[in-house]
Amino acid sequence: MIQFILKRLGLALLVALTVSIISFSLLFLSGDPAAALAGETASDQDVEAIRRLYGFDRPMIVQYWDWLSGALTGDLGESYYFKLPVTTLIADRLQITMLLGVCGISFALLTAVPLGVVAAIRPNSIIDRVALFLSVAGQAMPSFWFGLILIVVFAIQLGWLPPSGTATWAHFVMPTIVLGYYAMPAIMRLTRAGMLDVLSSDYIRTARAKGASEGRVLFKHALRNAIIPVVSLAAVQMGFMLGGSIVVESIFALHGAGYLAWESIARNDLPTVQALILVFSLFYIIFTFLSDVLNAWLDPRMRAG
Repeated sequence: MIQFILKRLGLALLVALTVSIISFSLLFLSGDPAAALAGETASDQDVEAIRRLYGFDRPMIVQYWDWLSGALTGDLGESYYFKLPVTTLIADRLQITMLLGVCGISFALLTAVPLGVVAAIRPNSIIDRVALFLSVAGQAMPSFWFGLILIVVFAIQLGWLPPSGTATWAHFVMPTIVLGYYAMPAIMRLTRAGMLDVLSSDYIRTARAKGASEGRVLFKHALRNAIIPVVSLAAVQMGFMLGGSIVVESIFALHGAGYLAWESIARNDLPTVQALILVFSLFYIIFTFLSDVLNAWLDPRMRAG
């Protein structure tokens, strides 16, 4: 198991290094960053002065090494638009994104797991078909469209919930539903498939033959084993959610890291965009690594090795 974890850790570090190279290269994909910062009316002298000011006249490998060295020590540069350290800027906004991500995955688990269990207990029933419909709809429906529908219905027409902001818990209800609904289909299908597989196992039939109650069979024996891959999937989905919060935060005007990404892209704030891509990617890498470790720990064969 230790060898497996070390291999996964090495792979995660390699992916993180690749992501850092891609993140840094984005600064130069749109052209000359000095010209973009100077503006269309700037003279050649102004562009050259900005190039020297920000160090764009140095070799690219030197610029990358300086940026990577700073990133490893927590220095991601200074925002061109906000005139603040990027690390401080992201740290202030990341709290809302993390809260939204935790609420979203909690909503997804609390909704999808019971539906998947009931759908497995009663296959081909109305509940099973409703779960299938929600699963297909969750995959087919874009997050921005679903968010706009919730705003129109619950904020504008009914007036039950505020359409934007972060002042109270009510401001997070609709964003949580939109973000959590994104993860529901995969969790629901995996729970249903796992329960169907476990319920057909010999030890389940043995437990029933010994007179165990149906609730004990379902929750102590069946669900405990079927939920293992679901927990692993939830860790991966959490990484997806943090990156996908850009759309949700933009729709509901939640000033988190996702909304900061939208602002930075719109205002050509390249250091902040670079840092956010790196941070969101690292979150996904970390949650994927934790998912692999959890799977290895739960697998008796891996623990024995």
